[in-house]
Amino acid sequence: MSNKLKVGVLGATGMVGQRFVALLDGHPWFEVAAVAASPTSAGKRYADAVAGRWTLPSQVPAATAALTVGNASDISAIADRVDFVFCAVDMPREATARLEEDYARAETPVVSNNGAHRWTPDVPMMIPEINADHARVIEAQRRRLGTRRGFVTVKPNCSLQSYVPAIHPLLGFGPTRIAVATYQAISGAGKTFQTWPEMVDNVIPFIKGEEQKSETEPLKIWGTLSGGKILNAGEPLITAQCIRVPVSDGHMAAVFVMFENKPSRDQILSAWKEFGGKPQQLNLPSAPRPFLQYFDEDDRPQTRLDRDAGRGQAITLGRLRPDPIFDWKFVGLSHNTVRGAAGGSVLTAELLHSEGYLTAK
Repeated sequence: MSNKLKVGVLGATGMVGQRFVALLDGHPWFEVAAVAASPTSAGKRYADAVAGRWTLPSQVPAATAALTVGNASDISAIADRVDFVFCAVDMPREATARLEEDYARAETPVVSNNGAHRWTPDVPMMIPEINADHARVIEAQRRRLGTRRGFVTVKPNCSLQSYVPAIHPLLGFGPTRIAVATYQAISGAGKTFQTWPEMVDNVIPFIKGEEQKSETEPLKIWGTLSGGKILNAGEPLITAQCIRVPVSDGHMAAVFVMFENKPSRDQILSAWKEFGGKPQQLNLPSAPRPFLQYFDEDDRPQTRLDRDAGRGQAITLGRLRPDPIFDWKFVGLSHNTVRGAAGGSVLTAELLHSEGYLTAK
């Protein structure tokens, strides 16, 4: 009998849910034991529910293809079959927040890709290499929920992944001002070129809610634990523009940074090269090595060439150069549905498992 933790995927038929299913196929620690979605898909074989909708180049994993899709709102039916769940449901914010807490109260931890609980003070919003220590707030959350093992943790918005990890190793130099423009793939909207033909040969200079998330969520990630809550950091001040571009996968960021103590170019490159977080220290299965990869070429990173670095979990960087208004500028790239979505959540679950927060029932 397998000693892997049994996992449920809520919202399994959507684009991010499909990515969860693909990433968990053959995972050394986790196995998909339940898939769930809306009542429309409930009762179907998973292969039938995603027929004509499967967005990945790989085939539907055989073990998951045969599972019967459950109703994500039937909490007891799903919770009885799994040790924890990944959540990627497409529901209104308030309904998602209730659903995730209901699973937690059913003693089934939730590792969420959704934004419903990102600003709940006792819910950690994690990039595992950066703020693994925020997992400690889970004990306070459990007291609030009245649970023994249930809790909710979330990942931040995908738009952050291409620049926040690059800033983090430079915090010792006191970054005070950041300006960033992100160029975001259509899969971030759950679309392909087949389902969104209007994006071919087009750029849309607006993505609802993204700029506010890009400007504020890093402050929680860099926040401190106090009194059973996460208190946001006060700096740096961030301004963002988020633009939808005709790319299938991969979010790119053009970043400008001002520092209290301006580092040299060599200091920045050394900090990036040497940085590795707890996932690398623990040798977690999905941890990229290196986490941050810098290119010397003027035309890198490129989305098609570099989004899959580290199996989609690494952040690639380039074009570091002085700026006449800010101190330094550079370009970053992340895979938005791997590191920025399902893959980041899987890595978070690996960290939580290694730290004893995710266990078998």
